[in-house]
Amino acid sequence: MWLILLVAGLVFAFSINDWQITPLGLMIAASVVLVSWWMSPFSGGKSPKHAEVTSLPPEERGVVIYWRPGCIFCQRLKGGLGSDGKKATWINIWQDADAAEYVRSVNDGNEVVPTVVIDGEPHTNPDPRFVRDVL
Repeated sequence: MWLILLVAGLVFAFSINDWQITPLGLMIAASVVLVSWWMSPFSGGKSPKHAEVTSLPPEERGVVIYWRPGCIFCQRLKGGLGSDGKKATWINIWQDADAAEYVRSVNDGNEVVPTVVIDGEPHTNPDPRFVRDVL
């Protein structure tokens, strides 16, 4: 989806003025690139793998948050946690097939994110205040 947005957005940005480079076209192109990056699996850097986290003893896992780029609910959670969000382990389900499978297994076959695991119990799209209190 992010790649389609990127290509279509850039075509639109430069075609609105007969393929002339204009300040408006450049602003639209820059916005499209930023939104596409935010939605791509590459944003957020490299995350730990599901297998790495689950191999830790339960008391060392802490709060584990399964997320994906471009998810507005994940952004809501991240913003709601503020600096406390750094205390959690964030796993990008687009970078780890095992993580995506785990999320589907606890959400009736759906890849619903954020899925937050606290003390071994998954919580689907929890209130950020709840997660912040646990952290």
